[in-house]
Amino acid sequence: MNTLEALVALNMVAEIGSIRLKKLLDFFGKPENILKAPADKLRAVSGIGDKIAAGITSLKKEDVGREFSLANKLGLAILTTKDRDYPKNLENIPDPPIVLYVKGQVKEEDRLSIAIVGSRQASFYGLSSAEKFAADLADKGFTIVSGMARGIDTSAHRGALKNKGRTLAVIGSGFHHIYPPENKGLVEEIACNGAVISEFPLNTTPLKQNFPRRNRVISGLSLGVLVVEAARNSGALITADFALEQGREVFALPGKVDARNSFGTNELIK
Repeated sequence: MNTLEALVALNMVAEIGSIRLKKLLDFFGKPENILKAPADKLRAVSGIGDKIAAGITSLKKEDVGREFSLANKLGLAILTTKDRDYPKNLENIPDPPIVLYVKGQVKEEDRLSIAIVGSRQASFYGLSSAEKFAADLADKGFTIVSGMARGIDTSAHRGALKNKGRTLAVIGSGFHHIYPPENKGLVEEIACNGAVISEFPLNTTPLKQNFPRRNRVISGLSLGVLVVEAARNSGALITADFALEQGREVFALPGKVDARNSFGTNELIK
């Protein structure tokens, strides 16, 4: 395997994540060396237990071949942190994804970007505000970043597209399992005016634990994050936390004091 194939193979190991993969790369130097290492040497790396070591040693070249074949069929580019086209904003976060699957194109101009996130069960006020902010910011040359979820995310993407602006969607699943399914058409629209991005192998289903990982990429791609509507335990607040950790700006849209979806945003303002 070459370096790209080895990185994609390692990224396919369940639970490895970008932090553990970086530790392995620091220890072994090259991704190819990781694949050649015996299980006992792999377990010597901090955070690599029996399960991950077994996953690495059981990797087969045919599995990687199928991944590349499917990526090609779906019209995806595969980027690593070593590629010139890897998003510049994302390079600067503490744990950038080692591998990105991209449908569409990330451009230099996408460095000027704002994330717009919020509740899936959004109110009319939230949906219309997300679309208006996205449209106005896109009109001023900002790329709009969001997570393509139902509600605020979808409205933000559509607001940017409405004004013929650029938008980046970060998904919490592999491209073979687009979620939510009703946004499959939106994937194609975004790919023509920006990019849809995932760090997950193609057959990864939209599991709950994937979305916090996705959220750090949303904030990492952006100069700032606007939270439009968020309940107390909303995933949008996780994105805001990541943004603060990454040194990004955080903005919040005020809402009615008694509205459930305004608790999170009003608390951020407070």
